[in-house]
Amino acid sequence: MNTLWSRKFQLILCCLQKVPILAKILNGMKIPRPTYLAQLVSAKGNGSIKIVTGLRRCGKSYLLFNLFAEYLANEGVGQNHIIKIDLEDIRNLELRQPLELVKYIDSRMTDSSMYYILIDEVQHVENFSDVLNSYLKIENADVYVTGSNSKFLSSDIATEFRGRGDEIHMYPLSFAEYYSAIGGDKADAWKNYFTYGGLPHVLTFDSHIKKANYLSNLYRTVYKVDLTERNRIGKTKEFDELIKSLASSIGSPCNPSKLSNTFKSRGNADLSANTIDTYLSYMEDVFLIEKASRYDVKGKKYISTLSKFYFTDMGVRNALLDFRQQEETHIMENIIYNELCIRGFSVDVGMVEVKGKNDSDEWYRKQFEVDFVANMGSKRYYIQSALAIPDREKMEQECNSLKNIQDAFKKIIIVRDNINPWHTDDGILILGLFDFLLNSNSLDF
Repeated sequence: MNTLWSRKFQLILCCLQKVPILAKILNGMKIPRPTYLAQLVSAKGNGSIKIVTGLRRCGKSYLLFNLFAEYLANEGVGQNHIIKIDLEDIRNLELRQPLELVKYIDSRMTDSSMYYILIDEVQHVENFSDVLNSYLKIENADVYVTGSNSKFLSSDIATEFRGRGDEIHMYPLSFAEYYSAIGGDKADAWKNYFTYGGLPHVLTFDSHIKKANYLSNLYRTVYKVDLTERNRIGKTKEFDELIKSLASSIGSPCNPSKLSNTFKSRGNADLSANTIDTYLSYMEDVFLIEKASRYDVKGKKYISTLSKFYFTDMGVRNALLDFRQQEETHIMENIIYNELCIRGFSVDVGMVEVKGKNDSDEWYRKQFEVDFVANMGSKRYYIQSALAIPDREKMEQECNSLKNIQDAFKKIIIVRDNINPWHTDDGILILGLFDFLLNSNSLDF
């Protein structure tokens, strides 16, 4: 992110946060999503196709059709110059055909003023990139689309849109967004958030049964269907077991071979490492999970042997396990990972190797793990997640990996306790979970 763009973005974000109508209303609750709206506003009229990607039901459609459309209206854009197309609406089924979509859009553009073309779930259109690229040549067309499959809308943006595609990746509600809607006791909000996640529609339900049913049905009827039908997965039972295995072991280092061996021990010998690798890529494509690679901090290189997988939404993860496994330690780690990604960091899992001699004058080699190595431009933070640090022994354990990193980048331990930030004698910042989640500048305390 260059400095000029960053300043422009921050100015827009500051202004949007002060506009009360630009909020999502769910049963009377307002949930501002100013970060994503600011990115759309900043990119307005830049000659590129704006592509909003993210997990289904995370709020992409509302961002585009309501918040952004409302912003345009407040800026004086007439409704006849805002063309909204929902490709998941059965009444628009014919518009999934490329030529029909072009004809419809062209029929709405009747003068030389700027038209804002908003298309939801554009991956339903065959050869959609050809359709969208055709509007790059039209000076009074500004195109915005949403999509829920990274294979079509993320990894290939530069190729598909000839270098003129801007991706805005959207996540479910952060804890700060969630808390802005419900308020009240932070501990209670945290308990509900790590149980039911941040999909906005969850907030419309008032009981565990309703929330649990919504999340379970969402996985079964939307996410699983997307995965199995689109990718023609025949081994649906094994696929279910794989995703549940990931859900029950978030934060644990693994790879396809290790997972395959686990399945073989359970009698699923036909689920090979290659098949598992393919299935994992499918899950990443629809944004159900994200992969954090291992990074050798001292060697300054990536290690391909093991990675970690985190769930984009904890409610979906918990629903996969029927809300039976609520290990707050691992859930907190997953949520911290998501929060760092939401803030725009590239996040890896760190490994620090230490060599030395023991009391018998024998050489030894020991590896310490850093939960997260968060990078953004020239910034880097080394971060540990610790549910609690009740004594000196636990503090030493959490600090070991950080103290063995010799560079000058900031080192942080995030604890669940509601404490004031403080620094150890080694300069390590001890930061409370709520300070981290609710203050976007908390890493620089």
